[in-house]
Amino acid sequence: MSRVVVTGLGCLTPIGANPNALWDSLMAGKSGASRVASFDCRDINRNVGCEIKTWKPKSTASRQQHASGNGDRATELAFYAAQQALTDADIIPDDHREMAVCVGTTMGEAYNGVNSRDVWVPVGRRRPASNSFFGVRMNHLAWEVAQRLGAEGPNLTIPTACAAGNYAIGYGARLITSGKIRLAVAGGADAFSRIAFMGFARLQAMSPDVCRPFDRNRQGLLVGEGSAFLVLEDEERARRRNARIYAEILGCGLSCDGFHITSPHPRGLGAALAIKRVLKEASLGNDDVDYISAHGTGTQANDRIETIAVKRVFGARASRIPISSIKALLGHAMGAASAIEAVLSCLTILHRTVPPTWNYTEPDPDCDLDYVPNQPRKLRAVDVVLSNSFAFGGNNACLAVGRYRNSR
Repeated sequence: MSRVVVTGLGCLTPIGANPNALWDSLMAGKSGASRVASFDCRDINRNVGCEIKTWKPKSTASRQQHASGNGDRATELAFYAAQQALTDADIIPDDHREMAVCVGTTMGEAYNGVNSRDVWVPVGRRRPASNSFFGVRMNHLAWEVAQRLGAEGPNLTIPTACAAGNYAIGYGARLITSGKIRLAVAGGADAFSRIAFMGFARLQAMSPDVCRPFDRNRQGLLVGEGSAFLVLEDEERARRRNARIYAEILGCGLSCDGFHITSPHPRGLGAALAIKRVLKEASLGNDDVDYISAHGTGTQANDRIETIAVKRVFGARASRIPISSIKALLGHAMGAASAIEAVLSCLTILHRTVPPTWNYTEPDPDCDLDYVPNQPRKLRAVDVVLSNSFAFGGNNACLAVGRYRNSR
């Protein structure tokens, strides 16, 4: 089976418009949280989120000639990060024809449909002023990105909620290991939208101020937005063209809780199963894992149950594995979240430095692992990173990213 290496990284987030800027902001503790500017929050009991405020999508006139011109903000986010990753990997346009495109998302192209005022039923009307919301396409992202790039390989939009980025990267990697393709751009994208914000508010899952993953006083997540993509290549192809190799995709473990539409399994069974499956697929032992990039949303249930799942898999060693959540600064970018975390997993290996969990002030007896509070941690080596993503519907995905070596 072919080995899968990462040769390009791209991202767009509230605290950085490329991987290096994101890394620097994360190390410095720069927060993307602020008062929501995208829409009026007066009818919602929360008003803080993590929006991208320093970037605007290109006009339709600047799009490539073969583009459909029908994408909304999520598509623009996806295209920006995918193109950035391909440029970083030095993939020439002639190579795009053989390339697969895999995009994970939660909301798809809901931004325009939901944020447009004519979607909402005005007071006194029985029907919406237009039917634009009903034209929202949840499966459009991968097709639109493929169209713009001229990619003629497989393309797939994966809507497994907040685990979708890892699902997309895992799917792209498996296309390569199976020999079906030799090149893929894979990741996730989601735009800040009123419907997602209102949904989390009604679930009483949002913090009123900051996100505090694993802290005793955590009050919930902050809704975010963003995109991130990895260029995945067959190892032989990458080495033949002397590509820079950031890391290797060692495997992706998938599972479903089969328990509840929003609540994780109280004993962490599904989450633990995803971790166990990736360890088996990657032929890794418990002692091989150097760092865990946590799902770490800052909600009471998620952080407690993720802790249980990690201890269920790693036993006594769990307390000796650094584990941290970047969502304290970035918010929860839904389908893009785990893709952003995959980019940072590669950078963690490159820099031999573990990102901290910011906003951590008081330990929680139910969350008793090493969460790397408030300061980056330099390690002698980071050879294997696990990246957890656990989503509504019990969709769980754990990605294993490793330091690349010419031979194992």
